[in-house]
Amino acid sequence: MCQLLGMNSRLPASLTLSFTGFSQRGGCTDHHSDGWGIAFFESEGNLPGKAARHFVDKESAATSPIAKMLKSYPIKSHNVVAHVRKATVGAVTLENCHPFTRELWGRYWVFAHNGDLKEFQPPLHGSFKPVGSTDSELAFGWLLQELNKSHVTVPSVEELTNTLSELVPQIARHGTFNFLLSNGQALWAHASTKLCYVSRQHPLPEVQLKDEDVTVDLSDLNGPEDRQVIVVTEPLTTNEAWVAMESGELQAFVEGRPVVRAVCKTTLTAAAAAAAAQRQAEEAAKAAALAAPAAN
Repeated sequence: MCQLLGMNSRLPASLTLSFTGFSQRGGCTDHHSDGWGIAFFESEGNLPGKAARHFVDKESAATSPIAKMLKSYPIKSHNVVAHVRKATVGAVTLENCHPFTRELWGRYWVFAHNGDLKEFQPPLHGSFKPVGSTDSELAFGWLLQELNKSHVTVPSVEELTNTLSELVPQIARHGTFNFLLSNGQALWAHASTKLCYVSRQHPLPEVQLKDEDVTVDLSDLNGPEDRQVIVVTEPLTTNEAWVAMESGELQAFVEGRPVVRAVCKTTLTAAAAAAAAQRQAEEAAKAAALAAPAAN
């Protein structure tokens, strides 16, 4: 499975600290070494912008020169979506690296997915057709295609969340569908199996990264007006109160806080249920192997 990282911030902020720890999961502290990517929505003054800087690489995030550059070159943004990949559907190629980007209603949209979708082959047309061969890009294209059918122009965050809550179960019934989505105005997160977030605001704490031996006082990097939400597959720090999202939960974040929540009820297809049962059995076997005492 892949891993996701997102940020939504009230003021333009850098994701350097979180990305430093997250990128280590791309082949160093974890096995997600089949490519990575990150997209930053550029700010227009202190307001969220319509365009995004987009970096992808089929090399592992732990060793990629581009990832190394981004750790030392903080890009300030209101909304960020990042991804490290463990390939399950689609070859290890540049066009299969998340996040994916498309234009809709005169704005860029960015999407990254963690999971597997079984027997999901929706008809897509025009600019919604995928470039690569992943189930993830198919899901993104279908979501935008259906949003375009439902609204003439970009609606409010609340309206978009309501429409997404009707669309998401139609994809999630095909398997695991953890995802992050942004159009620069908000960050949407949907948890199928595993996703969590932490809210940060003044007074900001000192944090310890989980994947690197690094401790940082966040008050040195942020002012009293800053407010952020970090969303990730698994917690990045060891000393913060991470909130685990419920299965089926869809959450919209704006200006560094959760603003709209919906629950997407999903019934899995037979193929997706069988795949989920097999995956749970494999994870249980791995856990049992790790817990077993070493032989003498």
